[in-house]
Amino acid sequence: MTDRATAGLRIPTSSRDTTRRRVISDALGDRLFYWLVAGAGFFVLIALGAAALSMAWGGRLAFATFGWRFFYGTEWDPVSRQFAAFVPIYGTLVTSAIAMIIAVPVSLGIAIFLTEVSPRWLRGPVGTAIELLAGIPSIIYGMWGLFIFVPFMSDHVQPWMIDHLGPLPIIGALFDGAPMGIGMLTAGIILGIMVIPFITAVTRDVFMVVPATLKESAYALGSTKWEVVKDVVIPYTRTAVVGGIFLGLGRALGETMAVTFVLGNAHNLSVSLMEPGNSIAAAIANEFTEADSDIYLSSLIALGFVLFVVTFIVLAIAKLMLQRIARQKGE
Repeated sequence: MTDRATAGLRIPTSSRDTTRRRVISDALGDRLFYWLVAGAGFFVLIALGAAALSMAWGGRLAFATFGWRFFYGTEWDPVSRQFAAFVPIYGTLVTSAIAMIIAVPVSLGIAIFLTEVSPRWLRGPVGTAIELLAGIPSIIYGMWGLFIFVPFMSDHVQPWMIDHLGPLPIIGALFDGAPMGIGMLTAGIILGIMVIPFITAVTRDVFMVVPATLKESAYALGSTKWEVVKDVVIPYTRTAVVGGIFLGLGRALGETMAVTFVLGNAHNLSVSLMEPGNSIAAAIANEFTEADSDIYLSSLIALGFVLFVVTFIVLAIAKLMLQRIARQKGE
């Protein structure tokens, strides 16, 4: 009796084969999926390493010829074939710093306005305008800066700064010079305008995911909008906000065309923000086609490697800051 019941419950051979084939197919598909996504992840690392190694290899002649002086020297003379990267490095860092000084508070203000203050009907148009700013090509910013913003700076802004800020004892050296319109200050302002949409987009999105119960609880306790933003919204999202700020900084460090138009492209080291300067990206864009010797070409490629290293250091500092903030929050 038991044998008959057991025989009636046996799974047919065809069904067992189908189940086995399906299990094998699922295992193969899962393994294929694993290798596909793993390949995509490793591709990023391979591409990053290949870019760094290729630039380091291309700049090996400059590094071997000039040594450490390539990083701290100020001469850039294609005729005598003497090259050093300190002036472009200095210009890159100064213009990026000016851009962040302008972009960070403006971006935070726009994001706070869109998420906490603005009426609902106005959020769409302002958000669309921010997205349009992010989509404008950099060469358009450069042309606008050269033909519109540079004359405005030379006629109205720089003369006032030279007259009123130049005589000051501490910061006067930053505003000494002739009102030519072009220079590191102008380039920094243009960069700041370009970076604003990127930081704003990140901060607006993270501000919008703050739980409504947290803000409503603060309002119920009598907090004002400013107190809710200062004590609830920004502390809750500070990790993502810092990440967005450094994302904008990375964008500013590598910008080429807009800076090339308004920076002046002069290899001279000056503290004054009114004087023309140079940046790594602008130097490469301007002079790459003019490189008439191996050492000249190698020096330009070495500049690219320096820019890669500077960007890597900045992003590494950002990662360390984000990890520290996460530890402070107990994450």
